[in-house]
Amino acid sequence: MDLRGWIELDGKQLSPGELGEILISAPHSVARFGGEFLLSWDGCMARDHFGIMPGPIPAGTITCNGRETGKVLPPVPDLPLEDAIIAAVRIRSTEGICAFSGGVDSALVAHLAQRPCLAIGLAGSHDLGRARHAAEAMGLSCAYITITRDDVREGLSAVIPVIPEPTPVNTAIAVTQYLITRAARELGHERVIAGQGADELFGGYARYRSCTDTALLLARDFAGLPAQAERDQSVAALNGTFLSLPYLDVRVVRAARLIPAGEMVCSGVGKWPLRDVASRHIPAEIAFYGKKAMQYGTGVAAVLRQLARDNGYKRSLQGYLDQISMTGGGAEW
Repeated sequence: MDLRGWIELDGKQLSPGELGEILISAPHSVARFGGEFLLSWDGCMARDHFGIMPGPIPAGTITCNGRETGKVLPPVPDLPLEDAIIAAVRIRSTEGICAFSGGVDSALVAHLAQRPCLAIGLAGSHDLGRARHAAEAMGLSCAYITITRDDVREGLSAVIPVIPEPTPVNTAIAVTQYLITRAARELGHERVIAGQGADELFGGYARYRSCTDTALLLARDFAGLPAQAERDQSVAALNGTFLSLPYLDVRVVRAARLIPAGEMVCSGVGKWPLRDVASRHIPAEIAFYGKKAMQYGTGVAAVLRQLARDNGYKRSLQGYLDQISMTGGGAEW
């Protein structure tokens, strides 16, 4: 038996011993597994419902000897959004560290998890300052890691060979994730509890404030999450870690889909249902704060543009990334 990630059954996280016993005595229970996992045993494989953990089989499937034999669909109850988020964070909080930036997504998770937190950024960056402010206001234990231009260069060299599409946005996010997960591993953690998925689930992007069909846009953004998971988990694996994502828990996704799409933005503020829940757990100033995306807030995106200019690509970061891709990410540049 080989497991990457973690598995729950009926709301209880399974130990390796419990999992092994179930595979022997009740293998049909695999169809009810929740969690974030890629599981292999006796010629069979299973992958979590939404495909948070990458693998060679489609998300939410069970295969044996190369043939699909079933689907993974954990039977979770319909819960109010607040209860669903609390349950999703609680079951992930037995171990790990919280990636923290001081925005509502990570702040709510960090408060509920009560795990150590980790914030990264260049000296003087928005995210380091915001994370420190929020952690102090919430009484959280947080490690603040100042990254450098050389760290960004290292991350770029590492991620280019493993991310599926090295566009400027994908690459900047991947480098940021690389540096977060590298720091997590250096602090002794394998599981990195993160707030990814909230923008896609609750309409957090600026485009939601002016769109004419919120439901369609939500569906499109949610459909793009598997590709994001593949990018982020591939990068995390370089550091011997994995990302654990409470907002993409089946319970939370189900609860979010029961909320009318038109209620995701209120008075020009996105992610309103999430912020409303958060305001009952963390200071309102943090719950309703509008934060920069992590690749900008940490300063990583700006350094990538500087590296491109310094290497002769004054107007084309994509051209710079394409050149690095051609050399496998390992050239001196």
